[in-house]
Amino acid sequence: MGQWLLIMLLVLGVALDKGMIAIPDRWLPWTPISIETPPGPFLGWKLARLADDPEACRAVLAADPPQRYTPLDDVTRGQCELSNLVRYAGGQSRMQPSVMTRCPLAVAWAVFERHELNAAARAHLGVDVAQIEHFGSFACRNIYGRAEGRRSQHASAEALDVAAFELEDGRRVSLSGHWGKGAEGRFLKEVGQRACKVFGTVLGPDYNAAHADHFHLGVGGRVCR
Repeated sequence: MGQWLLIMLLVLGVALDKGMIAIPDRWLPWTPISIETPPGPFLGWKLARLADDPEACRAVLAADPPQRYTPLDDVTRGQCELSNLVRYAGGQSRMQPSVMTRCPLAVAWAVFERHELNAAARAHLGVDVAQIEHFGSFACRNIYGRAEGRRSQHASAEALDVAAFELEDGRRVSLSGHWGKGAEGRFLKEVGQRACKVFGTVLGPDYNAAHADHFHLGVGGRVCR
């Protein structure tokens, strides 16, 4: 059995190398990340590769002209050291206000917006999202602001708390006002579900009371609630 498996893998490798089999980039772990590519099973691993490579990460954003960002220097704030930073103003939808975050999170958001967010908005509300309201990314603290315990993803600017969406027709949909209510509620529910394709950590109103008014979207971890 082991010998036949090895032969099959060798044949597959040759076929891929010679272009005899075409596999979409999202299904291949070694292909570079692109905002144009829909999320696949290796997206989290590809985002992790960008964590220690600011040049490569910013190149991903630069390759997609709608992305609005400014590279930032590494900084230390309080007891938190921050690296690979950008000030991100959004892509098709504007961040209000712009947010200081680690570059891989900006890339993750760009992929999410391109392939998941507006698909949900069009399906339930008939228009795209124009603007994102959020509670920020960076906060040098432990989870839930506890005196002890592990650091929050916010302590390294690797999570974004999204509170509301302004649509292109002027409507505003917020988690605090529309969760579980009508078409807006169905849109928010689908946003949370689709976010799990891109972000490693997705927490919302169904998780606990602390997230009743926002989605916590983080690039690391393995939680979808």
